[in-house]
Amino acid sequence: MTIYEKLGAIQQALQAPKSQFNEFGKYKYRSCEDVLAAVKPLLDEHKCVLLLRDDLESKEGRVYIKATAQFFDVESEKPYVGIEVTAFAREEESKKGMDASQVTGAASSYARKYALNGLFCIDDNKDSDFTNQTPKEERKPDETRSQASDFPFCQDCGARIDERVRKYSVDKFGVALCRDCQKRRN
Repeated sequence: MTIYEKLGAIQQALQAPKSQFNEFGKYKYRSCEDVLAAVKPLLDEHKCVLLLRDDLESKEGRVYIKATAQFFDVESEKPYVGIEVTAFAREEESKKGMDASQVTGAASSYARKYALNGLFCIDDNKDSDFTNQTPKEERKPDETRSQASDFPFCQDCGARIDERVRKYSVDKFGVALCRDCQKRRN
């Protein structure tokens, strides 16, 4: 099998259920760790490896975590040729109850999860970050996200926002902001 055939087989077989529950928002979601736990046996079965890497990028004074998921076929004659997907998450300047390393860790987990989602074709349309979205709403891509994503994001914290919130904040503040970041600007 080629690397693409192996990746396709893993994408077809991968089951990563939403085993986490957010009490505050009352929704189920899957974490980066859930995806990794589900994919590891499939990687072993198909003799492939997955590497995750984080890089820091700064744009306009904001820090972003760039997570890269790299997929390699260990049986390949060209062992250093792989497939990679990247995703970004922006660090919040501060988050109540979290120190700086926890804020970075949360952004890393978020970016890694979406890099894995892109690599393994995991659809998160009903994931926690998609709450309040409806299929009929028009969605606008954000250049700081992975190419697989096409939802509006808060320009300050990077959280996904629904179209109504985006429209309101653009009218009031001139940029797309989540409700929390709107409160901070008031």
